[in-house]
Amino acid sequence: MSAYPPIAEHGIVGDLQTAALISSADTIDWWCSPRFDSPSVFASLLDAECGGYCQVAADLDSDTDDMTVRQLYSSDTAVLITRFMAPSGVGEVIDFMDPIPEPVATDRHRLVRIVRVVRGSLPFRFLCRPRFDYARAPHTLTLPTPEHAVFQGPDTDLHVQISATEVLHREGNDISGRFTLDAGQTAVIVLTTTASDRGVAELPAREVVVAGFESCQQFWQSWLRSCTYRGRWQDMVKRSAITLKLLTYAPTGAPIAAATMGLPEQIGGERNWDYRYTWIRDASLSVRALIDLGFTAEAAAFRRWLRDRLDADVTASGEPLQIMYRIDGEPRLEEEVLTHLEGYRGSGPVRVGNAAADQIQLDIYGEAADALAQTTDIGSITGWQAFAGVLDWLADNWDRPDEGIWETRGGRKNFTYSRLMTWVAFERGIRLATEHSRPADLGRWTRERDAVFAQIVERGWNADRQAFVQHFDSEVLDASLLLMSKMGFLTPQDPAWLSTLDAMDTELVSDSLVYRYDPAASPDGLRGAEGTFNLCSFLYVEALADAGRISQARYAFDKMLTYANHVGLFAEEIGPSGEQLGNFPQAFTHLALVAAAIALDKRLDQAESGPPPTPG
Repeated sequence: MSAYPPIAEHGIVGDLQTAALISSADTIDWWCSPRFDSPSVFASLLDAECGGYCQVAADLDSDTDDMTVRQLYSSDTAVLITRFMAPSGVGEVIDFMDPIPEPVATDRHRLVRIVRVVRGSLPFRFLCRPRFDYARAPHTLTLPTPEHAVFQGPDTDLHVQISATEVLHREGNDISGRFTLDAGQTAVIVLTTTASDRGVAELPAREVVVAGFESCQQFWQSWLRSCTYRGRWQDMVKRSAITLKLLTYAPTGAPIAAATMGLPEQIGGERNWDYRYTWIRDASLSVRALIDLGFTAEAAAFRRWLRDRLDADVTASGEPLQIMYRIDGEPRLEEEVLTHLEGYRGSGPVRVGNAAADQIQLDIYGEAADALAQTTDIGSITGWQAFAGVLDWLADNWDRPDEGIWETRGGRKNFTYSRLMTWVAFERGIRLATEHSRPADLGRWTRERDAVFAQIVERGWNADRQAFVQHFDSEVLDASLLLMSKMGFLTPQDPAWLSTLDAMDTELVSDSLVYRYDPAASPDGLRGAEGTFNLCSFLYVEALADAGRISQARYAFDKMLTYANHVGLFAEEIGPSGEQLGNFPQAFTHLALVAAAIALDKRLDQAESGPPPTPG
């Protein structure tokens, strides 16, 4: 492990409580356990030398043997298959985790690796080098049998078991193994994490592992049957749906922003954040996508989690809500730098935790209200009272600067997007109270809603640019405002909206890829630049479609899909050479892909059906 694979050269497997990234070389180079936001067991993605990894690969001489490696998902599942094809034989490694959909957290998680040869004969090598607690903690190794190794970390143990025809060899405090399989033969490797000293059962029999493989496939295929999408891009939309499900913590219903931390938005840059937490914004916007796809249970689970946050008394920011939480609702996410890790391809600092949790970002109240308004079930009486109390508080506190949606560290400003979502908060609250006859200070909410509207029109609009701008008294454009029409602030055909869209097209769009903003024109307190932002690129597609620019929207969407990796996954950003950058896979990107596909399908269907026949 002397080099870093491209960020995009990964698939993800998970059990709905944790997840692992597996490279196209069939190396597990990222896995945290027992939760998404737990310390890592393998983290070579952030330090190839000391981060730790587990690899199973065909053991051929690279100088003399010609081998092709391909990776794919079993159709409509989260079962990852890596194929090794050489003149001497064809083999594959099937990686999966048994789903744990029950709302009960567990410290026991199992990742299964089935190695088999389907033609000829292939030798394989197996290496397992865990490094606990982000490679900060030492471990001990014991081998109860030649087929069973136990790595004991400070809080977590890793059990590695291999089928009895193969054996494990000690290499210091790590293990390795070599074996050869002929056509029709199979080896099974099971990695199980548990709380320290919990013990682990014996290696399951082959038939049990095979049954687990089949039940895992059946789980995902059965879950996808609830999907109501019947549009033109089914493969990509279904892969995005599975990815969003994989990134949701089943015990609480809280989605995380991404499975990783510390992956750079610019190679060698400092924009390396920890995304393994639940953002109110990201998760709330996912509710629309989930409902539009037919996954109402997942949307309802998050709304319950959100209502619990509304009822909570403590936040790190001191506001009624804070922008992000741990997946169990814990508000404290102290940020620290892991100086012993060099970062992906030297992109330090590597940060764990996220200091942005203390920021004030007023837009989150709008996204939360929009999520709650996507259903006829507005919850309990106490839940409504908590929500109404938040809007009463917002009526006193909306007119102030904040850090904004992009979590800049360059000081607070009067961001137009924050005002937009404040308007959404009041508008959705008024609608809910009216439709469900709930007690509310409707007079005051209406006055504040209208005051926000007037302020956006008067101060967020720049006459010279003929566009709504990033923050008041500036001329900088911001792609977050692509949501203005979607949220109902303007109609898709409003001249002010169309001219804003034209301005963005000129300044922020590069070959259909969209930048969030220009850091040179609007300093954000961080060094370096970044790539185009995939969320914004898909929001741009949706905005074009809703504005009636269907051909332009479809072309932009088709080009965006070419940036997906080999198994249909997206990171946060696209770099100058088309490479994926940032944490991976990114839920924000996949929910925006879903929304763009649905919007584009709708407009294409309308265009293809033609105008209604003339009466008579």
